[in-house]
Amino acid sequence: MKKVVVSLLAKEQEFQALQASDATAAANRLGIDLEIIFAKNNSRLQIEQLYHYIQLSSKPAALVVQTVAGDGLPQVARAAAKAGLGWVLLNRDVDYIDALQREHATLPIGTVTVDQIGIGRIQGQQIRKMLPRGGNALYIEGPVDTSAARGRRKGVEETIAGTAINLKSLNGDWSESSAERAVMRWLELSTTRDYQLALVAAQNDAMATGARIAIATARPDWLSVPFIGCDGLTEGGQKLVREGKLAATVVLPPTSGAAINMVAVNEQKKIVLTPKAYP
Repeated sequence: MKKVVVSLLAKEQEFQALQASDATAAANRLGIDLEIIFAKNNSRLQIEQLYHYIQLSSKPAALVVQTVAGDGLPQVARAAAKAGLGWVLLNRDVDYIDALQREHATLPIGTVTVDQIGIGRIQGQQIRKMLPRGGNALYIEGPVDTSAARGRRKGVEETIAGTAINLKSLNGDWSESSAERAVMRWLELSTTRDYQLALVAAQNDAMATGARIAIATARPDWLSVPFIGCDGLTEGGQKLVREGKLAATVVLPPTSGAAINMVAVNEQKKIVLTPKAYP
């Protein structure tokens, strides 16, 4: 079988490193030549990288992509399929996939995602348990144009509806540094001086860590509130829970191995994997 190329966000992000490891394990098991590239959280760079493979004379069999852009890069996907490459999206839920499958029925085209709304519902349950009487929760979201961020927020909002819990939302790009910057900017506002913080929740563990760093710097009196995250890697979020730096996380299964398997058997469908709470 021809090479499969996996395009991920940034090698510094723990969950992206897990995705790379999962893809490598699946490729080794199936005897598939694999190449992994990272986009440094830069959509323009990712597009350039992907077009490089689309334009090669000796093309890979498929591109497995977790896009920086929330739209799933429909133009790049169509160009890939037209050139005879399969296209499998990771953790993105987009409208164009069904039509692309119909137009290129012999290619492995589809999506592999975690149940994003389910993740949000688990976090919502954690928030409710930690704030039984309500309170102000700082909520750090990923990029608003991504289905992952939207789904997780929807699940949280559904679960805390009717309670006295108030969400204050800030946005990052899934990285620790982005959440640290967002929280620091927010803390510089005069309106935060009398703010009564009860909990910090982030849509991944990296951003929860960044928020904690900012608060430790600017408002150390808030470090006693619970911090919760998501991804739940054994040496990431789960370790932070064991160390007491996070109160809870949500354990996500990686999706890239299932995508490599999809390419290998040329199944055209959507696969949804299920998260779980930790601890």
